Amino acid sequence: MVADYLPQLKAELERNKIKVNEKPTRSYPKALSTGIPGRKVAQIEALAERVCESSNSDSWLEWCSGKGYLGRFLNASSRKPVTSLEYQKSLCDSGQQEAIRLGLAMHFVHGDALDPKLPLVFSPKMHAVALHACGDLHVELIKQAAKHKLSAVSIAPCCYHLTKDDVYQGLSEVGKRSSLNLTRNELRIPLQKTVTGGQRVSKHRYQEMSYRLGFDALLRGVLGFDEYTPVPSIKKSQLGQGFMAFCHWASNAKGIELAEVDLTDTDFEHFQALGESRYWQMERLSLVQSAFHRLIEIWLVLDRACFLEEQDYQVELSEFCTAQTTPRNLLIHAIKK
Repeated sequence: MVADYLPQLKAELERNKIKVNEKPTRSYPKALSTGIPGRKVAQIEALAERVCESSNSDSWLEWCSGKGYLGRFLNASSRKPVTSLEYQKSLCDSGQQEAIRLGLAMHFVHGDALDPKLPLVFSPKMHAVALHACGDLHVELIKQAAKHKLSAVSIAPCCYHLTKDDVYQGLSEVGKRSSLNLTRNELRIPLQKTVTGGQRVSKHRYQEMSYRLGFDALLRGVLGFDEYTPVPSIKKSQLGQGFMAFCHWASNAKGIELAEVDLTDTDFEHFQALGESRYWQMERLSLVQSAFHRLIEIWLVLDRACFLEEQDYQVELSEFCTAQTTPRNLLIHAIKK
């Protein structure tokens, strides 16, 4: 539909296709998958297979490791030791215990990836890997890999909008000179493509989003708010209590006074209907934006790749798995020349 108004769009999408470099995965011991959701296992296996085939490093750095799910497969596949950096101490402890139980050569380091005083985890013969480290976290790995001259770095980026900057700051020289000034909201556009769970998930998303937008309309209409008010995540079961209950829950969660006297004459059905109307308006806008989500993501990934090339890395871009496994399937694979 969008291509009817922008006939050059189809040609641009075709011209910017990234090659698929999906590798047949080997059989791994089932114990490695303990605690990992099924789709995540497929992502990890595909990425591990891709990076291990061309790695000449003597060890791995698993960036923002969580419990070390990826590190398990890297060690099992290559028999090279893994250093797993993770911000949450509890995940470090859990991951270390599981690695010991499985007999894997993994060492967990508790630290903040964005801390300038980060514990020394880098060595020149190390291959750093990050699977879906968000925003500034994977950007920091790129910078640190170049600074410490790591032998290789492989990154599957995610959540480009999670950055300290209001407007995107290019990494490469060509990125810095670009006139494409993406705001934080525009950096969300690549994330619009998701792998959904069918009709049930779509219905839940519709209900939750329309409730959130309806609550926002209520705050604007009743209390005079002039900015969107985000609210925390809510359990699916709570949505079944209806829109009015959601508003009371959301106001309590945000510390907003919704005294009963103020709501005596409030037409909750009216604000729920407003929320539903705003939801469909948002969906129509998303339909237009969705035509550009891959092009924007490729531009962002190319900026990272160009930066690494400027730092004397040989860089390859590919899709390491299918979009059905994860839409965030772009891989930056860089080897020091």
